[in-house]
Amino acid sequence: MSRFRPINREIDFLLPPSVQDWLPEGHLARDVVEVVEGLDLSELERAYAGRGSPPYHPATLLSLLIDGYATGCFSSRKIERATDDSLAFRFIAANTHPDHDTLATFRQRFAQAFEAVFVQVLQVARENQLSRFGTVSLDGTKPVLSEAEGIHANASRHRALSYGHAEDLEAQLQAEVQELLALAEAADGVNVPDGINLPEELQRREDRLAAIAIAKAKLEVRAAERFAREQADHEAKLAARAAKAAASGRKPGGKAPQPPTPGPRPKDQINLTDEESRIMPLAGGGFEQCDNAQALVDTETMLVVIAQVTQATNDKQQIAPMLECLAALPDACPPPKQLMADTGFFSEANVMACDSASIEPLIAIKRDKHHPHWSERFANPPAPPPDATPVERMVHRLQTPAGRATYALRKQTVEPVFGIIKSVMGFRQFLTRGLDNVRNEWNLVCLAWNLKRMAVLRPQ
Repeated sequence: MSRFRPINREIDFLLPPSVQDWLPEGHLARDVVEVVEGLDLSELERAYAGRGSPPYHPATLLSLLIDGYATGCFSSRKIERATDDSLAFRFIAANTHPDHDTLATFRQRFAQAFEAVFVQVLQVARENQLSRFGTVSLDGTKPVLSEAEGIHANASRHRALSYGHAEDLEAQLQAEVQELLALAEAADGVNVPDGINLPEELQRREDRLAAIAIAKAKLEVRAAERFAREQADHEAKLAARAAKAAASGRKPGGKAPQPPTPGPRPKDQINLTDEESRIMPLAGGGFEQCDNAQALVDTETMLVVIAQVTQATNDKQQIAPMLECLAALPDACPPPKQLMADTGFFSEANVMACDSASIEPLIAIKRDKHHPHWSERFANPPAPPPDATPVERMVHRLQTPAGRATYALRKQTVEPVFGIIKSVMGFRQFLTRGLDNVRNEWNLVCLAWNLKRMAVLRPQ
C-alpha cells in the first residue's frame, strides 16, 4: 500500500454553480468589488456611446485593474489570462473574459478619471470611520544603488543623450555626410566601398541629425526655463542682501551671489525613449532613469491621501504642490492638522507654506545622530519666545517629547507603504511613458494599495 496520497487527474469536479461560492469570505477580490460597485462611476458610464455590442461595465474593468495591481498582475495580457486561470479574477469578471485590448484601451482612455475614483475611495474610508486623516507623512521613492529597490521609469539610462555629446555627435555626422556626398560626386566610383548604398547611408545620417536637432531644441527650452527660475532666485537673494545692508548700515559679509549662466550645460540630458523622465542620482552612488513618485500617507491607517509624481531630483519643491492637492480635496476629506517629512523636504518656504495653510509642520531640519545620550530622550526645551518665527516654533516642537513621539511615526508609516508596493505588490517599474501617463498609473497603484489596506482595516 502506498504511503502517499493518490494522484488521479481524471476525476471530474464541478465548480459551485454560483461565482459567490468560489471565494472565501474576506477575500481581497470581494472587497474590491464591493467598494468599486458602490462608487459613482456615472461619468465613465456616460462616455460609452451605446453603439455596437454591449460593452463591459466600467466597474468590472476597473475592479480587474485594481485587483491586478494589488496582486502584482499589471499587464493587460496577464489579467486576460487570469480571468481563465484565477478564481479571484473569474469572480470579479463574473465568469466573463475581457480581452487584453479592451483592458488596455480602458486603462488608457479613463486614466485621468482614476484620480476622481481615488478621492471617492478616501471618502469611503472616512465614512466608514477607518481614519480621521489628522496626521500625514510625506516622502518620495526613487531607485537606489540596488536595482531591486526603486520604481524605475519605462526607459533605459543608456538612451539618454547629453547636450555636449549631442553637439559632438552632430559634428561627426555632418562630417560623414560631406564625405558621402564627395563619394557620390566622384564620376568613376572607384573609391566607393563594395556593398555601400550611398542614398541609404545619407538618409540614415540625415534622420539622426534631425532627431539630434529636436533633442537639442528641447534641452534649450528646459535651459531657458531653468535660467528664468535661477534668475528670479538670484534677484531675490540680491534684494535680501540689499535690505540687510540697509538695516544694518554696513556691507554684508560673505561673497555676493553669482548670477546664473544662460543656455544649456554640456551635461544636460534628455532621454530619447521617454523625454519626460529624468536621470537622477541614486542613494549610494550612480545614476538611474526614473521618476520621483511621492505619497502623502495617513499615519493612523497607512492609507495614501495624495499620490503625485514629479521630475524634480530632490524633494524641497514638493510641499507646496501637496498642499495645493490637499486644498483641492472635497469637504468630506478635510485637510490634516499635522504634516511630517524628512530633512530632504526642509526649507523655510515650506514651513511658511504649511503655516499659511493652517497645517502644523514637523519637518526635520537635520539628520539625527546615532546613539544619542539617554537624557536627550527626556529633555523638554523651554518654550519659544512670543515673537518666534514659524521655523523656530517648529524646531521647538520637534525637540519636545510629544513632537519626538509624533515624528517617530513618520518612518513606520510612509516607508512601509513604499516597501509593500515594491516588494509585496511587485511594482518596481512604470509601464507607461510621459509624465501625465506616469502620474495616472501611480494613482492606480496607490488606489490598489488603499483598497488592499482597507480590506485589512474594515474587519477591525
